[in-house]
Amino acid sequence: QVVYEQEGVFIHSSCGKNDDQDSLIAGILRVIEKENEVVVDWRPLDETSDTSNILCAVKDSSSVVEWTQTPKEKSRGADRPSSYEAEWDMVTTVSFKKKPHSNGDATAHANGESEWSFLFSLTDLKSIKQNKEGMGWSYLVFCLKDDVKLPALHFHHGDSKPLIKCLEKHVALNESPHDERVLLVKTQKSLSQSFENLFDEPSYGLLQKWKKDPYVVTMGKFSKVTNYIVGSLRSSDASNQRRPPSEMADFLNDTIPGLKINQQEEPGFEVITRIDLGQQPEVSRRDPVSAEEWAKNMDSEGRIVDVDYVKRIIFKGGLCHTLRKEAWKFLLGYFPWNSTKEERTNLQKRKTDEYFRMKLQWKSVSEEQEKRNSRLRDYRSLIEKDVNRTDRTNKFYEGEDNPGLILLHDILMTYCMYDFDLGYVQGMSDLLSPVLYVMENEVDAFWCFVSYMDQMHQNFEEQMQGMKTQLIQLSHLLRLLDSGFCSYLESQDSGYLYFCFRWLLIRFKREFSFQDILRLWEVMWTELPCQNFHLLLCCAILESEKQQIMDKHYGFNEILKHINELSMKIDVEYILCKAEAISMQMMNCKELPQTVSEILGIENSSVTPDSDTGEDESAAELSCPTSLYQSLSAPVVAANGTRDGAQQMAETQSLTPA
Repeated sequence: QVVYEQEGVFIHSSCGKNDDQDSLIAGILRVIEKENEVVVDWRPLDETSDTSNILCAVKDSSSVVEWTQTPKEKSRGADRPSSYEAEWDMVTTVSFKKKPHSNGDATAHANGESEWSFLFSLTDLKSIKQNKEGMGWSYLVFCLKDDVKLPALHFHHGDSKPLIKCLEKHVALNESPHDERVLLVKTQKSLSQSFENLFDEPSYGLLQKWKKDPYVVTMGKFSKVTNYIVGSLRSSDASNQRRPPSEMADFLNDTIPGLKINQQEEPGFEVITRIDLGQQPEVSRRDPVSAEEWAKNMDSEGRIVDVDYVKRIIFKGGLCHTLRKEAWKFLLGYFPWNSTKEERTNLQKRKTDEYFRMKLQWKSVSEEQEKRNSRLRDYRSLIEKDVNRTDRTNKFYEGEDNPGLILLHDILMTYCMYDFDLGYVQGMSDLLSPVLYVMENEVDAFWCFVSYMDQMHQNFEEQMQGMKTQLIQLSHLLRLLDSGFCSYLESQDSGYLYFCFRWLLIRFKREFSFQDILRLWEVMWTELPCQNFHLLLCCAILESEKQQIMDKHYGFNEILKHINELSMKIDVEYILCKAEAISMQMMNCKELPQTVSEILGIENSSVTPDSDTGEDESAAELSCPTSLYQSLSAPVVAANGTRDGAQQMAETQSLTPA
């Protein structure tokens, strides 16, 4: 996508030796967004898009950058298609070389003006030098990280301010303290020059992309991270196979500002490590809720009779598929639990009118209007790109011109009108897809998605507050559950649990099969057995993989690779049982740290601040819905670690409607 384009940008090839018109090379300057990369491209007006014209920069003693083409690039260029896609591929093959001294004389080139074309990635940009105000037309010079200076670009039509404004959306530019004309590309403090030197170019580029936009890299290229990141974060020196925790701390803090997960034991954590949670109880699950069970729990006006009981049986077994279209509207909050059938019908009519009014807003925007609305253009572009690659193997979305894809696109565009500040962020299509699949209705799917996004909103906000909070909370829970495993992860630079980013961002959507996600989400939407049950699901998965990770002495790269390769291999029923068992362990603990109690929403009268465990041995007073959960089915763990048979029988009976 071209996000900036300016004609009338000239290179003065004679650099002031004369004002002959032949020394001015008119061209077009573009800034192009491509997936996770942003490139700057300048080319003469009469140049074709043949990628053989993308050349290598060379520099002579007069500081005039000239261009020459290496034999390797010449042979490659002839085989490449003429398009921006091809030019994008060339980014990794174009290099900059200094030309041997030639007494400052420009070398004649057979193919004329096209010798001056250039293309570079913003990750290679070091600084930009501009002229001062009031000194004729505006010009600037790009300086790259290897200190190669590209030809000065003179803006004969307009000035360079719009370009700078565009670039500032992608890189941080600060005025140099030594020269007000120079804008320096801000580098993160954690990546000191000595640390940067440890990075080879592909690795460094990937890390920069992840730091710039962890959403895009996590969603689009997470599986490829393992091929590069180990070389970036570990020295090639065999005696120093692990980066210092301080450097890892800085790196993660720069990626997600405000993320503070302790790498070393502190007094609060020391108390947690001494708490005995007791043996993990065995937990079983029941069959999905049937249509008959659902109907039995409705009165003559269509009102749910016992909401708590219905939530409980959904938590324990999920829903049969025929029920989902109706039940999900309640679980997501679109339908109030205490509403009658008539009230719900009236609500749907109002919501249908409201939806189509919002849809009309973006549908009625003309092409001319959209040209002047860059945010709407950006939202549309990203939505179109994501829709075309969301769940395309599912029959509901497969094939070209699929009506499911059109609905997916239209709902996401309408959501931009509903919440224009947030708009669309990559990953949101993953949250909508199962909802639309179940609803099979544009309006119902939209309002259910709105309710889901109310829960998930902070995950997608620019400051990533939701992701910060969840990663920190997950660290607290995992440390209480298994401090030894936490210590091992920290010893392998993995204590920040960054490999859980995708799990949390889109609620495991890419980790389970499509049908399993339907089951997992409806269970989580009951908000049982406690707050933040999804964090306990993370704990359950990690605890299940702990033995292999530790026994095989997995390091940074192996841990990341192993966790990533779990995708589509996790047994959803097993993990639900394990997560429920963990929740019961923690709720039955009388010395639960206050931080953990707050994360899980447990009001426990025996807990005290983390720095001091409580002396009160009285039973915990648990808030709803936790008290409901425990009263219905908390199994009794005998001294030998097994459940009492009578209690097991009572559990089974309690799940049968009266």
